[in-house]
Amino acid sequence: MAAVEVILLQRVEKLGQMGEVVRVKPGYARNYLLPGKRAIRATKENLARFEQQRSQLEAQNLKRREEAERVAERVHGLSVVIIRQAGESGSLYGSVSGRDIAEAATAAGLSIGRAQVLLDHPIKTLGVRHVRVALHPEVMIGVAVNVARSPEEAEKQARGEAIVAQEDEEPELTGEALFEGDAPLPTA
Repeated sequence: MAAVEVILLQRVEKLGQMGEVVRVKPGYARNYLLPGKRAIRATKENLARFEQQRSQLEAQNLKRREEAERVAERVHGLSVVIIRQAGESGSLYGSVSGRDIAEAATAAGLSIGRAQVLLDHPIKTLGVRHVRVALHPEVMIGVAVNVARSPEEAEKQARGEAIVAQEDEEPELTGEALFEGDAPLPTA
């Protein structure tokens, strides 16, 4: 299909800045940019209307960015703990998604939505991960996500202690433990 031209109403990562006319695939425009009010179709009427409102839109964007920067300074170094069940190897029975992180951050005092959490893949193992959160298209903060089985385990992980035993480490076997599961040898 042919590309569609749109005018960006805000900065879109890996696409462009506010006011730029860019060519994108129709589905990206129809499903992401246009419904999210991130862009409008590039018609002559929309270009003229955008140029008339450009200074007003830039002022609104600047105000929102400054507000986001103040929030970022206030919650700098935010760390959230998410408790999940996991197996012995540290693999979670489920996964931690952007929604889980957004709920934990909201409980910690940072009101964000799940779409603001920029998570490439769901978290599927125990440990501390650093996740980016977009407070504004131009303001990103890092949030430490501590996934653990219990609050005590989360405290240990926060101090840097390893919780999950390394797979290289094998338990030492005693003489009796070697033959514990063996059946008796048949007599002739």
